[in-house]
Amino acid sequence: MPSRRSFLAAFASTTAAAAARDWSGMNPERYPDPDVIALDPAFEKLIQGNAPIRRLHTGMLWAEGPAWNGTGNYLVWSDIPNNAQMRYLPEDGHVSVMRNQANNSNGNTFDHQGRQISFEHATRRIVRYERDGQVTVLADTFDGKPFNAPNDGAVHPDGSVWFTDPGYGSMMDYEGNKGELYLKESVYRIDPSGKIEKVTDELTKPNGLCFSPDYKKLYVVDTGAPKNIMVFDVIDGVKLSKGKVFAVNKGALADQKGKGGSDGIRCDVEGNLWASAGWVGDGFDGVHVFNPEGKLIGHIKLPETTSNLCFGGPKRNRLFITASQSLYYLYVNTRGAHFC
Repeated sequence: MPSRRSFLAAFASTTAAAAARDWSGMNPERYPDPDVIALDPAFEKLIQGNAPIRRLHTGMLWAEGPAWNGTGNYLVWSDIPNNAQMRYLPEDGHVSVMRNQANNSNGNTFDHQGRQISFEHATRRIVRYERDGQVTVLADTFDGKPFNAPNDGAVHPDGSVWFTDPGYGSMMDYEGNKGELYLKESVYRIDPSGKIEKVTDELTKPNGLCFSPDYKKLYVVDTGAPKNIMVFDVIDGVKLSKGKVFAVNKGALADQKGKGGSDGIRCDVEGNLWASAGWVGDGFDGVHVFNPEGKLIGHIKLPETTSNLCFGGPKRNRLFITASQSLYYLYVNTRGAHFC
């Protein structure tokens, strides 16, 4: 007959095994999802209580740049080291390589005509894929010098494309072609006429960016030493005022303080900012949600370093998240501020 000690040991073992999260999506889960955490009552209004976090696909090397195409009803994202762009079809869950030899593209977005725009590391350029399959180069130089390695971007209603150029893809062969950075790391605007203007060079390593719901503010992540999320007023739709710190979002590793931080960002219709977070570990990695005043109100925990995110689906209430080797999603009780 088992002793009380052996019974307790067996119970503890069973409890530990049950507590381990299974990411295959095959096991039943208790609602609300325990890894969708409200840090403030305001976040509870944004949570869909009977919606689980799901891993849709895994096997990439570094997943980045998700963007939703409403016309085609699909998600596109980049696997930068594998030099591929991936596509997810929600009607049957099909995932496939949409483009190989994608020039180590990082960020992706769509313009108001439904054309895909990609920010390429290997070629140091921004391209647009036309309806007839041709590729148009929107920008590849500034002041006669090649860009460092365009990273992420967003489209303004006036048709301009705003993008960051921190140069990560030129700092290693793994995500591009290692080479010199010829320009100060900056944020740029491509006018519909084709003219390129620098809108700010205040950040150390400008990375993810997005507009507020009314396009009157631009949020930009600085993945350099500050680990800040900056916010700028957009003046007349073409210029930025001097930026200020919206939030400091950095974590600490055991051996290196302040390494973790945000990368890709998106706003919802209420003006909350949803920011990827990673490079620290359990309790930090995932998605951090800030209210319009910059207060951290929610955390979506993920088991991988999170790179980027976007809202999608017909109602824009499905949060797609790229993290290390995987693609995740979560239905939320809000909508993305913009169409991709």
